Amino acid sequence: MEANHGAVTVGISRSSLKLRRKKKRQLNLWCWLFLSMSLVFYLLFMGWPIVSSFYYSMLKWSGLTQSGKFIALKNYQALFSDTVYWNAFWDSFKYTLIAVPCLLVISLLLAYILNNEQMRGRNIYRTAYFVPVVTTTSVVGIVMIFIWSAQGPINEVLLKLGMAGSATSFLGDGGSAFPTLIAVSVWKDCGTYMIYWLAGLQSVGREQYEAASIDGAGRWSTFTRVVFPQVLPTAGVIAILCTINALKIFDLIKTMTNGGPFYKTDVVATWVYRTAFSSELGMPRMGYASAGALLFGLVVIAIGLILNLLKARLQKNR
Repeated sequence: MEANHGAVTVGISRSSLKLRRKKKRQLNLWCWLFLSMSLVFYLLFMGWPIVSSFYYSMLKWSGLTQSGKFIALKNYQALFSDTVYWNAFWDSFKYTLIAVPCLLVISLLLAYILNNEQMRGRNIYRTAYFVPVVTTTSVVGIVMIFIWSAQGPINEVLLKLGMAGSATSFLGDGGSAFPTLIAVSVWKDCGTYMIYWLAGLQSVGREQYEAASIDGAGRWSTFTRVVFPQVLPTAGVIAILCTINALKIFDLIKTMTNGGPFYKTDVVATWVYRTAFSSELGMPRMGYASAGALLFGLVVIAIGLILNLLKARLQKNR
């Protein structure tokens, strides 16, 4: 009798296990079904362009004809002696190294100030700082060309205050064009990262602020010892997003300076656009531009992997 009871129990457990496995397979099938469309679009709009760019980089091709001449790695060989490309390459990183810390620090300070519930009109200030983000980049660029021109309000103020001897075209001068571009870019994008920081800061409980206040900590001590350690994981994500966006900047530079004067504000994105689609330097060179874009893309991917590894190590050491 006991043996029969044990056999029945084993049979029930096996059938239950089979049922659970069947339900899990069905669940996985539905998950893959819902993900399949996103995966198809990702491969169509991300994977295929990368593969086709690699193929184009092996061609001597203007993009105006149906096919080009296969030249293997000659485009990559030519890149290493192209001073204009490497100027744009290093300017992309120079822009990133300056703009990213400025964006992160300024947006964090703004978020911390505007996270104060006792501050009057904080929602108005949040909206005001976010307005440049939702403003079309081309409109911002056109307005900034006027503001920073020799006849613009910036020069007028500097002349009236006696801080400048004569009017200067900030975007037309090789020494001031790049810093001016960075200043405008930081102003425009600061609101985006302010929102990201606010999301992280609002995850810190009010009781922790109150406990720090009871212990006699000031705002700076509260920020450095209580708040920032808790938003550090968020900081890693924000830093990665900010770095990637900085490395692929294009529209603001294209609108304001088009890489000039004399390639002083040229970055890889503007170099690729000019080389692939423009006839400023002669016949468009789609294959050569593809090689330059892929080389830069590989470097950016490597940087992204390194940043992710550093982020994981920081989280592990906490």
